[in-house]
This record gives sequence, structure tokens and C-alpha cells, in this order.
Amino acid sequence: MADHIKIRPAEGTWVVRTGGAVIGETDNALELTEGDYAPVIYFPRDDIAMAFLDRSDSVSTHPHMGEARYFTIQIKSGPLNNAAWSFESPNAGLEEIAGYVAFYTSTVAVEQV
Repeated sequence: MADHIKIRPAEGTWVVRTGGAVIGETDNALELTEGDYAPVIYFPRDDIAMAFLDRSDSVSTHPHMGEARYFTIQIKSGPLNNAAWSFESPNAGLEEIAGYVAFYTSTVAVEQV
């Protein structure tokens, strides 16, 4: 694992909201920090309404974390393309985030409650 990437349990309860609905709530979120970037909250898939997320064809490769797969969120007003991502087989040292989903906060609200 790259020394500038840190993963720790995110304190408290976290929610993800979009389209007027809560699509996830968890007490088991992880906070990933990478260098000077803002922390990213990762939600366990078991705590996300995955029925609202469709795997897209988009894939990207992060030099330190591995291959990211993207999801489109289906809401009443239309799809939010590639609004979430997951590292399903992250690089060595980051296995903790496998099975977790993160969201673009420019598209959905991720909040601690």
C-alpha cells in the first residue's frame, strides 16, 4: 500500500442521499484519505440499496489502488451516470475497501448524521 493512503473506520453513522431518498445508511463506513485530497467515505454494499445502482461499462485504473468499477444510480428524474465506484479487487494493503462503494459528492449527498 502506498504510504500516503490511509484507511480507518469512519466514526458515527453515515448516509448517502439522492433524488430525495436515502439509498444507504451505515455505522460501518470506512474513511480513506489519500495525501492532501479530501477524505472519501466508503459504504459497505450490505448497507446500500444496491437495487438503485447499475454497474456501468466504465472502468478506470488508479496507480495505487487498482481498478475501479463504476455504477449509475437510477432515480426518478433520470440516471446519475457513474456516480459511484468500487475497487472490487484493490491492490495489496487496501483489501479493506473491497466490497465497499464510494460516491461522488458532486452528484449525491454523503453526510454524517
